[in-house]
Amino acid sequence: MASSPPLFCIGNPLLDMQVSNGEALLEKYKLKANDAILASPEHMGIYEEIKNAPSVKYVAGGAAQNAARGAAYILPAGSVVYTGCVGDDDLADKLREANAKEGVESAYLVKEGQQTGACGVVITGHHRSLVTTLRAAEQFDKAHLSSPAISKLIDGAKFFYIGGFFLTHGVESATELAKAASGAGKVVALNLSAPFIAQFFKVQLETVIPYADYIFGNESEAEAWGAAAGLANPLDHVSVARSIALLPKSNPSRPRIVVITRGAESTAVVSSAEPDTPKIHPVQKLADSEIVDTNGAGDAFAGGFMGALVLGKSVDEAVEIGHKMGAMNLKEVGPQFTWPKIQIV
Repeated sequence: MASSPPLFCIGNPLLDMQVSNGEALLEKYKLKANDAILASPEHMGIYEEIKNAPSVKYVAGGAAQNAARGAAYILPAGSVVYTGCVGDDDLADKLREANAKEGVESAYLVKEGQQTGACGVVITGHHRSLVTTLRAAEQFDKAHLSSPAISKLIDGAKFFYIGGFFLTHGVESATELAKAASGAGKVVALNLSAPFIAQFFKVQLETVIPYADYIFGNESEAEAWGAAAGLANPLDHVSVARSIALLPKSNPSRPRIVVITRGAESTAVVSSAEPDTPKIHPVQKLADSEIVDTNGAGDAFAGGFMGALVLGKSVDEAVEIGHKMGAMNLKEVGPQFTWPKIQIV
């Protein structure tokens, strides 16, 4: 086991509650087939409905935790640590058990008397609609980062991964972590996470982006950023990626790499060092019959990419490893990976 995990991840720990053939739930709760939202009061009944559905499945989740698990899949034991806030309940115990099984060290802040966050995952065909209630996850306290045990983990890490969802409540914590890591010459990655983050939390994103060396997003997230930023053509993903790559950066010694995944079409990569020469990486498409659902595929890609960076791989190699992890995820129920492990790297 490594003396200290080289990859430190932070986000919202959630237990995913998945249900298939959820067309009626989409209609009842006015949800989009392929979206991610925070639950409003009118959505709160969905968790009990999913819980009582015969097809319900429980999976350890939360976008950044999924990415942490993806990175751990291709790294040696003891390489990944994940923090976020949970309650003192059985859901948190399930998350710890899942992390331990998959090689992720849990460094949770525990709020006594609180419930661990949950995500309702409504699957329709190959689409998934995520409805999240953060509960304890949005009670993360910045002081946790300066506690002796966490400080030691932060000092020992070389790579940092921040989930965009975390910025809805934890921007001060994320900024402090990113600023310190960037100032020490360490690698900082940020995921845009969902269209609503760019739409409604753009200021928070802009607070962390200056410290980010890598920024991940998918096509809908790129389009949402482009629209929020007032770009001429938000549908031009490469142009959006270029605009993000060229935003001010605190550590000029390392270029900013922006990675936009576009499902089965391709992945676009733009570097601030060569903004006018984007790289387009084709994706090896899966047959429809191979795809179980898309929940967590983007997180699996980001996890594979981050794991590859920890292993010293190039950006091109990291994209290909990300593609392999994403494809593996598509063949599983929810944000899961093939066990026993198969060789990816």
